[in-house]
Amino acid sequence: MDALSTDVVRLDLATTPVRALNAELHAPAAKAYEVLHPDGAHAIAVGIDTEITVDVRGHAGYYCAGMNDGATITVHGNVGTGVAENMMSGTVRVTGDASQSAGATAHGGLLVIEGSASMRCGISLKGADIVVGGDVGPMSAFMAQAGRIVVCGDAGDGLGDSIYEARLYVRGEVAGLGADCVEKPMRDEHRAELAELLAAAGFAHDAGEFRRYGSARRLYHFAAHNTY
Repeated sequence: MDALSTDVVRLDLATTPVRALNAELHAPAAKAYEVLHPDGAHAIAVGIDTEITVDVRGHAGYYCAGMNDGATITVHGNVGTGVAENMMSGTVRVTGDASQSAGATAHGGLLVIEGSASMRCGISLKGADIVVGGDVGPMSAFMAQAGRIVVCGDAGDGLGDSIYEARLYVRGEVAGLGADCVEKPMRDEHRAELAELLAAAGFAHDAGEFRRYGSARRLYHFAAHNTY
């Protein structure tokens, strides 16, 4: 590919279909893009595999920035279900709130939600980092296998249900823990990694204000009485 232009390319979804937008972002001619008038459209900026910058100037619908692999994508507004779903690398930032299943199955990269996230945030997380400035809803981190989730506000009921080896940090109150999720000690190495995550997300909270949660590992082992 030829060297990418340093000019910012502006694409207006009032006149450009989302399919055409994504086709441009999959074979970009520039390093930076602005998406105007998204108006809640679904599947904006999905499947990008290039280290470009995309600014979505408004609210986005379902699966925004899904399957991101290397891009830096900022939504200047709220997002619907499944933002950054199955992300591989790169950074996705939401300046507002996110609906359910934010960061679902994400393997890598960083998802920052400056507002709050609804239920099932980080469901089946597979290695990415998620930092939420506000609260998360019920059943967040359900079956989270790897990666880290930081919640600067409160967490809803069923946090970490059936969790594997993901690490959870919560600053506020937890309404209830899910199956096999327990509070764990905060050691120096945990405070250090949490401080790095907070800094990367742009939050100034003290890592000492958080509690850590993870798997009790009771579901790892077969028990004959569970077959009945």
